[in-house]
Amino acid sequence: MDAAGTPPTDTRTAVAKVSGGAVRGSRREGVDTLLGIPYAAPAVGADRYRAPRPVEPWEGERDATRHGPTAAQSPYPTPMDRLLPSSVTPGDDYLNVDVWAPAGGSGLPVLVWIHGGAFVRGANSVPTYDGTAFARDGVVVVGVNYRLGVPGFAALHGAPTNLGLRDQVAALEWVRDNVAAFGGDPGRVTIVGESAGAMSVATLMSSPAARGLFHQAVVQSGGAAAVCTLDDARLVAAELATMLGVPPTAEAFGALDPQAVVAAQTALALAIQSAPDPRRWGASVLRGGLGIMSTFPVVDGDVVPDVPLSALAAGAAAGVPLLLGTTREEFRLFLVPTGIAGTVTEAALPVLAARYGWPAGAVETYSANRPDASPGDVAAAILTDAGFRAPTRDLATAQHGAGGAVHQYEFAWQTTVADLGASHALELPFVFDTVGDGGFMVGPDAPQGLADEMHAAWVRFVTDSDPGWPQWNPQDQAVMTFGTPSEVVRAPRADELALWP
Repeated sequence: MDAAGTPPTDTRTAVAKVSGGAVRGSRREGVDTLLGIPYAAPAVGADRYRAPRPVEPWEGERDATRHGPTAAQSPYPTPMDRLLPSSVTPGDDYLNVDVWAPAGGSGLPVLVWIHGGAFVRGANSVPTYDGTAFARDGVVVVGVNYRLGVPGFAALHGAPTNLGLRDQVAALEWVRDNVAAFGGDPGRVTIVGESAGAMSVATLMSSPAARGLFHQAVVQSGGAAAVCTLDDARLVAAELATMLGVPPTAEAFGALDPQAVVAAQTALALAIQSAPDPRRWGASVLRGGLGIMSTFPVVDGDVVPDVPLSALAAGAAAGVPLLLGTTREEFRLFLVPTGIAGTVTEAALPVLAARYGWPAGAVETYSANRPDASPGDVAAAILTDAGFRAPTRDLATAQHGAGGAVHQYEFAWQTTVADLGASHALELPFVFDTVGDGGFMVGPDAPQGLADEMHAAWVRFVTDSDPGWPQWNPQDQAVMTFGTPSEVVRAPRADELALWP
């Protein structure tokens, strides 16, 4: 399949009956591909700020040979547009799923993919997320689109909270009701996400609304504390409304051009990053958003009844097997291409530590462990642990304590593209076995053998709950380190991780 979602010419037809009617996709080399299937009615106009509604029926066979529309968003700005692929397609039916399934299968495990993009970008149509390799290996893949940005997560008066999460729940309900039509077993569903998608997965694990709709989880580069309070979310919504010249209500926002809202939310994120004042934006917005996100899940007492980490520690997903991990150098993606890393001096490190509340001794410990690293490299390492590795440890600890089998990994292979190293999102084409597509910064030297290894581990976990290495626990912190070669490491860089409470 090419980047535009056009199926190759040597295909046969694949037809399935789902909620709403029949869909007609393509079949190639034993894999059925059916794209752009609505799981809810179009959320446009006033409905953009209402709960998802049941899908509207159609007559005949709906064409499912091309990816569907995407939620309103902008492409990645320069320089990120050269590193991260965008997939932006206007249209009303953006609450859709893509399905890849082994032809003629039955009772197969199901992987539900929730994409990342800081809750403001992303789509199931990004070529890296092509599910063909999983289907080839006996797994049904369902990629989900959901509301992003302001429609998905702003706290507006008159609108339900967390509409993006409500969309994800509606998609999981669709999977429960329809995945058997593609050979999947609705009793063997694993939800998988990366970055904002991983934060979504952790939040769904804690949500009563999603209980029983999945049975395992994979959290890639995300934790269980990326939420803000309702009061702080309303501060952000009020600022956004002022920028747009309307009151912060669902009615007023529903009447706006969606692209005007996208432009305003982009400007809002820049304002928060340039002047991170907790009195203006709310401390929980700055803390939960990692200094990157401005609209994201809200603790509402409903879909998100509590901070997910607290709910999980109390047993919200007791016994659910969990695979989770990070890349080794997550924050290089945010500091190196933008040139920020190059501006950090040795004298600036203590200033940054004070401004962002880094723990005592962090600058000294990380610097001593990297004697040849630049100050920018040290800052990236500290922020990697603050934003990703420490939250991953906390989630692993909570789920282990609640009786769930936990397996942890770290992705350590370093790309030569743009001096990114083992940066955020780099593991994705290895998981999906799409390194040959050249997406997500892998470059021409990406080792196919590592993709074979990592993809196989995800297939094993989705199929048998065991990716192939020892379980993690607080005493024996076994972490599969994916590299060339890969190896299990106990408690990597423990002295650094111990600095984070």
